[in-house]
Amino acid sequence: MAAPAGWRRLLPSLPILQWGRAYDRDTLTGDLVAALIVTIMLIPQSLAYALLAGLPAEVGLYASVAPLVVYALFGTSRVLAVGPVAVVSLMTAAAIGEHAVAGSPAYWAVAITLAFLSGILLLAMGLLRLGFLANFLSHPVISGFITASGLLIAMSQVKTILGIRAEGHDFLELSAAIVSRLDQAQPLTMAIGAASLAFLFWVRQGLKPLLLRGGLGPRTADVLAKAGPVAAIAVTTLLTWACDWPALGVKIVGTVPQGLPPFTLPQWDPDLWRQLAVPALLISVVGFVESVSVGQTLAARRRQRIEPDQELIALGSSNLAAAFTGGFPVTGGFARSVVNFDAGAQTPAAGVFTAIGLLAASLLLTPALYYLPQATLAATIMVAVLSLVDFGILRRTWTYSKPDFLAVLATLLATLALGVEIGLVVGVGVSLALFLLRTSRPHIAEVGLVPGTEHFRNVNRHAVRVSPQVIGLRVDESLYFANARALEDRVNDAVARMPQLAHVVLQCSAINDIDMSALESLEAINHRLRDAGIRLHLTEVKGPVMDRLRNTALLAELGGEVFLTHYQAICRLAPELSRQTPAAGAR
Repeated sequence: MAAPAGWRRLLPSLPILQWGRAYDRDTLTGDLVAALIVTIMLIPQSLAYALLAGLPAEVGLYASVAPLVVYALFGTSRVLAVGPVAVVSLMTAAAIGEHAVAGSPAYWAVAITLAFLSGILLLAMGLLRLGFLANFLSHPVISGFITASGLLIAMSQVKTILGIRAEGHDFLELSAAIVSRLDQAQPLTMAIGAASLAFLFWVRQGLKPLLLRGGLGPRTADVLAKAGPVAAIAVTTLLTWACDWPALGVKIVGTVPQGLPPFTLPQWDPDLWRQLAVPALLISVVGFVESVSVGQTLAARRRQRIEPDQELIALGSSNLAAAFTGGFPVTGGFARSVVNFDAGAQTPAAGVFTAIGLLAASLLLTPALYYLPQATLAATIMVAVLSLVDFGILRRTWTYSKPDFLAVLATLLATLALGVEIGLVVGVGVSLALFLLRTSRPHIAEVGLVPGTEHFRNVNRHAVRVSPQVIGLRVDESLYFANARALEDRVNDAVARMPQLAHVVLQCSAINDIDMSALESLEAINHRLRDAGIRLHLTEVKGPVMDRLRNTALLAELGGEVFLTHYQAICRLAPELSRQTPAAGAR
């Protein structure tokens, strides 16, 4: 039976139908090998990120299965691996910590509801094609936010490695609480955590080169290096069981339910939805930005591309899948996606195979996790998130752009001092404020003719020819309400200091838009100049801008003319400049 017309329009847009047609044995081999490596990496990560979010360890496995399968259907990236990530897990804990006690069934229910709301928001943004909204999160803001989040996450795990209780809503409170309880630290737990940290840091940097020197192939060495966290978990779990360390005060994961992810439903509570709406939106945007950034970077290496709006739909569907299978908010992870790429994944089918591997782990391996020390998982989290910390962004932005430096610094400090949600809002607010400040003071250059050419340059930077009767002003910014007055002041200044001035020529090559406030300013400038016996001219006006100006009174009342090029205007208004002797070497 033929498919309905609506389905025929939808199905061709599914990315799986594009890469699925070309699927062959070589692609299958690459996907299976990548899935094996990523599965080994994800088992400890999923458990650790669930604990970071304040949830039972098995929830991390639940959140890593269905989202991978759903993303394979709707996602446009060939290698993006969707699941729990550190920053989103931290934001999840911050969002729902006031609604229930961490680890309780009520807490888990709120986490499921948060994933559901995040999925709905992402899906709605994708259907409305609002992927461009992520552009409001600049790279400096994201870098500052992720760096601060990495420090927060690392500090939150220090208490687990020390075996002490310490609470705090921000970095300073948490640090003070940990310092005040150092005398309560458990030596055995500290030893387990410190040994795990040292081993994991060494594995990350030194194991693969060692294995290569030992004669192993690159692929085998890579698999063994990625299995480092699994080795740490296996060794510390066996030692904890054999030596009965829980009797000595070592905290363990305990019973991890064995079985498939359960079918769950979000809470249908309007008041809860209202309270979670803003956190869900922030988690959605941060997750989308991280996912798209990773996806675009990896796609560019293979000369592929991703569709941001389709990614919104894919991530929204993945979060809905997580909500209905006992998970919590997910997104595309940086580390696992890079591992997936490096391991040779060719299509999202690698994610499906990874999901099968995680299902097998849920069914077969969870009883073996009973004696897993929490300090080992804390060490796994710390090693993963510290790689996200990038203090170098402060130096780079200070050298290149002071406003970007202020945005990074404000985001970093606000996130550390006030929490992840407020920190992100502060970062976006500071970035927008700095943008408005910069564009409200546009660069307006007085330009003159470079001898022997048809080019015009800033009179303060180049040896150029000018006329006392003509001033050329190049506005290097679109004109809108915040900077319209600056142009008026610049023109008034030129009129006051040039008594012979007869023509003001605005070079509009850098003006992409003129809003209503700026239009009224241009009309006011034109009237004042005309009353003073001075003519206003426009040059190099872009087509879209000219299309809008044709519907206004400005062109009809313009005291001067509109020239195609600035050189044509100068040839007409100050012909003596164009007749100057050519510059040396010019022909």
